[in-house]
Amino acid sequence: MRVFVTGATGALGRHLVPALVAAGHEVTATTRKPGKVAQLREAGAEPVVVDGLDREAVIAAVRAAAPEVVVHEMTALAGMRSFRNPDKLFAATIELRTRGTDNLLAAAAQAGTRRVIAQGYAGPGPDKPAGGGLKTEEDQLEWLPIRSAARGMAAIRYVDKTVPAGAPEGIVLRYGGFYGPGTGDFLVETLRKRWVPVIGGGTGVWSFIEITDAAAATLAAVESGAPGVYNVVDDDPAPVAEWLPYLAKLVGAKPPLRVPAWLGRLLAGEFVVAQMTSARGSSNEKARKELGWEPRYPSWREGFRAWVNG
Repeated sequence: MRVFVTGATGALGRHLVPALVAAGHEVTATTRKPGKVAQLREAGAEPVVVDGLDREAVIAAVRAAAPEVVVHEMTALAGMRSFRNPDKLFAATIELRTRGTDNLLAAAAQAGTRRVIAQGYAGPGPDKPAGGGLKTEEDQLEWLPIRSAARGMAAIRYVDKTVPAGAPEGIVLRYGGFYGPGTGDFLVETLRKRWVPVIGGGTGVWSFIEITDAAAATLAAVESGAPGVYNVVDDDPAPVAEWLPYLAKLVGAKPPLRVPAWLGRLLAGEFVVAQMTSARGSSNEKARKELGWEPRYPSWREGFRAWVNG
């Protein structure tokens, strides 16, 4: 099929594009930076330089490619440091999840593209308590009312609602926390410096997905699957108090410090404290069943080992 991939040089796109080409698809891939055109061409794609927030340019690029599938992987996550004000940190990504999504849906409609796949979120959030258990696709994404994260939550929910409603075959893939080749270096760096403590008991449950497993799930969604929302996570959601010391040991760092929640709020802010104490993991049962996909790394345990040992 003809597949149009945006954000093709990002953490996920750089694995997705070669996978699509290897599967026999004809790929048009976008980047905002002319310097990355050669990278896309070497991966087997037809490169296009376009800003996802430039509506007319996006429409023109999609119409020229006439794709059967559009894949929306546009984010702006490079250079992350402090999470004290997540809405400020993710301001560009928020725009790509709202205006950028609208632009792609409009372009797909004009090009006659039926299937649109967009990046959603099943990573750690300051989740509201909801009776315990893992989140499924039927669960509304509900975060604690943290003012500094309100716009980010609204943008994530916007993608969840708008894409399935805005395309004949709209699909949202809620990815868990990424790790693996080309991603997660910031976490490893800070762990080695012992800058990431376990806060408030580390009771928040996180769902992860290794980056090539996320790309494989996206390829599966290009080729099959009913419209709707899918959690793309591994089989082993785990509390911070379990996975963080494990990763620290793998990277040769000392065990993480442990600090009470009140001190964590002073050091890292309310959002990070909530991620570490109230996050709920997600179930991948629907993606396994309906996309015919299963992760190569069912648990972050073996995935982290493979990643760190390279």
